[in-house]
Order: sequence, then structure tokens, then C-alpha cells
Amino acid sequence: MASLSTARRIVIKIGSALLVDRDSGDLRAKWLRALADDVAWLRGQGVDVILVSSGSIALGRSALGLPMADLTLEQSQAAAAVGQIELARAYAEALAGHGLRAAQVLVTLEDSADRRRYLNSRATLEQLLQLGAVPIVNENDTVATDEIRYGDNDRMAAQVAVTAGADQLILLSDVDGFYTANPAQDPDARRFDVIEAITPEIEAMAGDAGSGLSKGGMKTKLMAAKTATAAGCDMAITEGSVLNPVRALDGGAPVTWFRAQGDPQQKRKAWIAAMKPRGRVIVDAGAAKALMRGSSLLPAGVSAVEGGFERGDPLEIADQAGRVLAQGLTRYDANDAAKIRGRRSEEVEAVLGYPGRGPLIHRDDMAL
Repeated sequence: MASLSTARRIVIKIGSALLVDRDSGDLRAKWLRALADDVAWLRGQGVDVILVSSGSIALGRSALGLPMADLTLEQSQAAAAVGQIELARAYAEALAGHGLRAAQVLVTLEDSADRRRYLNSRATLEQLLQLGAVPIVNENDTVATDEIRYGDNDRMAAQVAVTAGADQLILLSDVDGFYTANPAQDPDARRFDVIEAITPEIEAMAGDAGSGLSKGGMKTKLMAAKTATAAGCDMAITEGSVLNPVRALDGGAPVTWFRAQGDPQQKRKAWIAAMKPRGRVIVDAGAAKALMRGSSLLPAGVSAVEGGFERGDPLEIADQAGRVLAQGLTRYDANDAAKIRGRRSEEVEAVLGYPGRGPLIHRDDMAL
């Protein structure tokens, strides 16, 4: 069984039905305060926490007096615009009771498909966690029409987990795990404690039913599990309506764990190594030795820049003899990289006219 307190970074997904009362449309404030207690407990164990929260459309629907029936696209976007403010305020107030600061991050699935936007998202989440904030991630439903029509926050949570390099993803749901059949319809349905691999037989057991307020069903959770586990992240499905659902999970509450296929950092490195390089940088002997020790590549260690590339593109890193040492994602385009090669970090802003982005290639974005 996975131990939450020993995880390095956890993403927790909260569905609309847990956060918003189905009948009244009001926020379940007591439940949210208990979740904030759980977040503070994890943070006290040294665990980074990112929350991926549904609920903006459900809260906005109530505030605008929209019907419980299916909304038009325009109504959904209007509800999201109002509900995002309510959602952010609720999280900020709940976490403030523990001295924690909430940060709202609105994304779309496109942000994980485009390398530059992916790097921006990754860098923002990393910086927020370093500064001690708790990112609250939601789909930008006011503009992401495809996400409103077909998207779900289960898959969004998996994408966030991959982007942030999390080693655990917890889906707080209205069911306590993954079953052989729908337990509401089949009294013989059996819950899996652990699923080591997602086989065609496992996929055939997934159903489509959502809960009404949310769009996700078991199929979307299985798709999320595929994404997360392939990137080296364990994923859990557990019943979340109880107070302190994360502490309950750690205490032995019913759950299905989908086992990761490897380590998240190793998976990320393999992904970077498999990319086709768009350019090359040549490094001096000192930088080459530093890279072998696990350091990032600083501009000062670069002696030459080759090729035309954009920020976020994969580059080969070679020594003076032409031997390829590593491959990594650059934080600068070719033009700026050429300008700052050989420069000390404190000189970068004066050369480029804007504050630098740190290393030319960060060690987390590099495969030796």
C-alpha cells in the first residue's frame, strides 16, 4: 500500500459533487475546511500538494440561477466565469486558516501539448511550490470550449501530475475504487485493491456513468490512470465525501491503487532523450564535468550555439571533442542563447534586457 506521508509530491483531484451540494448548489464549506486540514497535514510531512478542483461551473450555475439541466456552451462559460471567483475565494479562506496561501492556475489540455506552454506551466507550478503556495488548478472553462464539451478534470489531473513530476495522484470520487462491474447494478461486483497494469480486460470493466454535477465517469478515470502510471505516478481512486478524506485514505479507507510503471523522473528523462534535437550547444570542460555531477547547464559553460531553435526545444549538449553528453529542453531560443553564451548568470539581464530564466538547461529538463 502506498504511503502518502512518504511521497514527495501529490496531486489531489476534487470532483464537483464533493465540493458543491447537489440540491442547494451551495459550497460544502465544512468538507472543504476538512480537506484543508488534510493539505496542512501533508505539508507538515514535507509533501508538496497540488489540488485540481472541479466546481467552478457548479458554483456559478447556482450563483446565476441557472437550471440543473444540461447547460448550453455559452451558459457553461458564463457559469465558469462567475464560479472561478467563488472557487478561488473558498480555497483561499480554507487554507488561510492553516497559514497556507492558495494560488489559482487556469490551464487547458493544450498547455501540455505545446512544449513552450508545457514548460511555462511546469515552471509556474514549481515556483509556486517553492514559495510555499498551494496551487489550485482548474480548466479554463471560460475559453476552452472543447474541454467543456468533452473534457474532464480526471484527465486534467493526470496531465498536471505528469507536468509537475508528482509521484502520487489521488482522485477523490463518489466511488471508493475501481470495480469489476458497476456495484450499484451488480451485487457481485468486486473492488480491486491494486491494479498493476491496465489490461484490455480491465478496460472492458469501465462504465460511462457520471454523477450529474460532474462529467467524469469510470472510463475517464481509467484514461487518467493510463496517463499517470505511464509517467511513473501511482494513482488512487477513493471515496471522497467523508470529512478528511486524505487522512482517511492514509488510515486504510477503501481504495484502488494503480501502480506506476517506473519512476516519474526517470520516465521524464526517457521522454526528453527520445526527442529529435532541434539544435546543439558546445560546452567547456568545466561545464562537462559539472553536468556529469548532475548540475544544470549555465550560460557561462557554453562556448558555442548551433542551429535555429525555440524555447522549449530539445538540444544536444556536446563537449569540445563533439561527444554528445546529454540532451535537454532549452529555456532560451537560439538568438538569446547565442547572446548569453559564456556569460555569468548575473550578466544575463543586462545582455538580454529582461531577467534571465536561470540555467540554459535545467537539470530536471536534461537526460544524460
